[in-house]
Amino acid sequence: MHQICYFEIQADDPEALARFYETAFGWRFTRVEGLPIPYWRIDTGGLQHGGLLRRPAAPPPAQCGTNAFVCTVEVADIGEASARILAAGGIEAMPRFEIPGRGWQAYFVDPSGNTFGIFQAAAAS
Repeated sequence: MHQICYFEIQADDPEALARFYETAFGWRFTRVEGLPIPYWRIDTGGLQHGGLLRRPAAPPPAQCGTNAFVCTVEVADIGEASARILAAGGIEAMPRFEIPGRGWQAYFVDPSGNTFGIFQAAAAS
């Protein structure tokens, strides 16, 4: 637990960026239905998996710092982890939402302005 379990890439044009990564690395992209936003799952062909989504805000201007992938940390209890993050000075960027059949996701901004996600897997049935 508390390991980075997922990465996400934000893009102004997700379909074009998917073609870039397909060509550059052979990654496979699959559109996911049933989410509140357009989203593509990334299969890297290895142990690490990720997602691709439309950029929700403007990137930093060129030469002004890192514009990077968002990493997600797996947690046992998303409510408890959210409370700890907020108590430590984090800011909620996107409230938790359900990923049907997989679990719950939420996004925060740390005190240095970095966006990160947390994920709680759905209970195994």
